[in-house]
Amino acid sequence: MEQLPDLHSHFCDLNLEAHMYASQWFLTLFTAKFPLCMVFHIIDLLLCEGLNIIFHVALALLKTSKEDLLQADFEGALKFFRVQLPKRYRAEENARRLMEQACNIKVPTKKLKKYEKEYQTMRESQLQQEDPMDRYKRENRRLQEASMRLEQENDDLAHELVTSKIALRNDLDQAEDKADVLNKELLLTKQRLVETEEEKRKQEEETAQLKEVFRKQLEKAEYEIKKTTAIIAEYKQICSQLSTRLEKQQAASKEELEVVKGKMMACKHCSDIFSKEGALKPAAASREDQGIETDDEKDALKKQLREMELELAQTKLQLVEAKCKIQELEHQRGALMNEIQAAKNSWFSKTLNSIKTATGTQPLQPPPVTQPPREST
Repeated sequence: MEQLPDLHSHFCDLNLEAHMYASQWFLTLFTAKFPLCMVFHIIDLLLCEGLNIIFHVALALLKTSKEDLLQADFEGALKFFRVQLPKRYRAEENARRLMEQACNIKVPTKKLKKYEKEYQTMRESQLQQEDPMDRYKRENRRLQEASMRLEQENDDLAHELVTSKIALRNDLDQAEDKADVLNKELLLTKQRLVETEEEKRKQEEETAQLKEVFRKQLEKAEYEIKKTTAIIAEYKQICSQLSTRLEKQQAASKEELEVVKGKMMACKHCSDIFSKEGALKPAAASREDQGIETDDEKDALKKQLREMELELAQTKLQLVEAKCKIQELEHQRGALMNEIQAAKNSWFSKTLNSIKTATGTQPLQPPPVTQPPREST
């Protein structure tokens, strides 16, 4: 009345008494409706300042909600205290401001004690003036209402207890079913693990065997490559020797031809028949005998020249055959390298796939097979 006279008069007009909204605040220390961030501040101040802080907080709530309460009717005021007022202080900043305002409110302790004495005196006078029969009836009614309330609470608690037991039984049954399912899954998982380990061991043994087989094949292929390389080098050496021999024979043939030409040019009879280019000169009618002798020498030279050409052709044929053989060996070497590379990739892919299968992951794709560059023949 002293702090908020206009709000007090409005509550008197509405017949709204303090116990209709403030009794829950004082009995529960504002924990029934208000958020915890605000309740924590109130309890801290209560431990520091004492019980008077409860009145300070109540007055601060009324002051902050004064405008809304002056415009509300009886039902609206009760709904405001029950619903809208607690929502305002969900934010911690609003709760902190309310606590600051509550600490700034001054409520004299002497007046509180005076109001307490006046209330006690008023209650005693009312009890003295009241008829004992009416007082007993009112007390009996209050006790009956309390008994009915306690019975209702007992029934509610019993119903809640039964409901809780049923819910717990259902939860327990579900938990047991789930535990059975999990145990079955665990056993299956253990069995799969054992099978996987056995398969992994077999895969490792197969991998070791494959490694040994491929190692032997690789050694064999390397031996074949070395052998082929040696054969190719030998053929190249033979071809080089044949080429050198051919060049020497050609040079010797040219030298012999030059010597024969020189001898023929030195001879008077031959020089008359052959020119320097080897062409025949017209023979005179009087030299028929000399022409016969020259024809014999010419036939001998042609025969020797044909033999040299035949030897040269045979040498060239041997050279071509050697080159063909070298080309064929190079082709075999390239094919062998492809087979070795494919074997390596296949072994690598199988090994990775077996490892991935054993560990339960997807197999990797094998790397693309790269063709080795072929040597140009």
